Amino acid sequence: MKKAIFWNENNHKMFQVYDQDTIRRLRTMVELPDRIYSCADLGKEDFSEIELLFSTWGFDVLTTEQLKKFFPALKAVFYGAGATDRFARPLFARGIHVISAWQANAVPVAEYTVSAILLGLKNFYQLVRTGRSREAWPNRPRGCGAYGSTVTLLGSTGAVATRVAEMLRNYHLHVIGIPSPVMERTVSFADAFPVSQVVSNHLPDRDDNVGCINGALLESMPHGGFFLNTGRGRQVNEKEMIEVLKKRPDLTVLLDVQYPEPPDEGSELYTLPNVFMTPHIAGSLGDEVRRMGVFMADELERFLHGEDLRYEVCEKMLLTSQSAHAKNR
Repeated sequence: MKKAIFWNENNHKMFQVYDQDTIRRLRTMVELPDRIYSCADLGKEDFSEIELLFSTWGFDVLTTEQLKKFFPALKAVFYGAGATDRFARPLFARGIHVISAWQANAVPVAEYTVSAILLGLKNFYQLVRTGRSREAWPNRPRGCGAYGSTVTLLGSTGAVATRVAEMLRNYHLHVIGIPSPVMERTVSFADAFPVSQVVSNHLPDRDDNVGCINGALLESMPHGGFFLNTGRGRQVNEKEMIEVLKKRPDLTVLLDVQYPEPPDEGSELYTLPNVFMTPHIAGSLGDEVRRMGVFMADELERFLHGEDLRYEVCEKMLLTSQSAHAKNR
């Protein structure tokens, strides 16, 4: 059997992602001790025969030199979490496979997004806020509803946006924004916002996307428009967004991410009545994190049988620059 270890700079998530059922399954395929190792063990433990690493959030970054010296037999890293940009390039330089549970983490984000979109189309957020007494109870609730409305998904053919689009096929909606077989069409930002009852952000976390969702775009949304952000907070010009929301009380935003996160003390995001915030809960949490361990066990089975891997990461998929990577090292 191939030899494997758990590798992480901390262990607070490791055995949540890899629960006992998953560990038992892994041990039918590889030799895997209970202990979690990290760079603190380099030079103290013999890793020369280790072929596989299992990790999650908190992967302890290894340099190319460390990999060459301490892990000469390493063949693959199974990362039970999402983005691998922080640590993957030295692994690629050594020809080591990197497999990520990014698709598993996309599942709860997509579920959160679809739920929020459907509630937004019913004007749920505004109605919950205003219907706090009999006197304030809305006699004629407004909301465009989830039939024939236009929903724009900002982003590339990423895991979350593609899954959201597929799930929305169950509803009579016009979905635009991403080149994909499940999309009807693609448009520019400037064309999408004015015709969309809902805009949902799933842009990749790149420097060239910082502030690209600005006040002019948000102000161009139709009456009762709903903006949802589960991407990254820094992609929204929050200062301009706040000014628009003060002028347009008919608009509603739901921010699962902010910049900074959480917002600074005194930020108007806390007090504006048409702003709703959640503390970055769209991604895997609670028992949902176990799905990522299961995905890695599935990939290990394919890897050992020489089958095509479903969730392998290649260098062109990374978003960070070489200079950012050098800083991380």
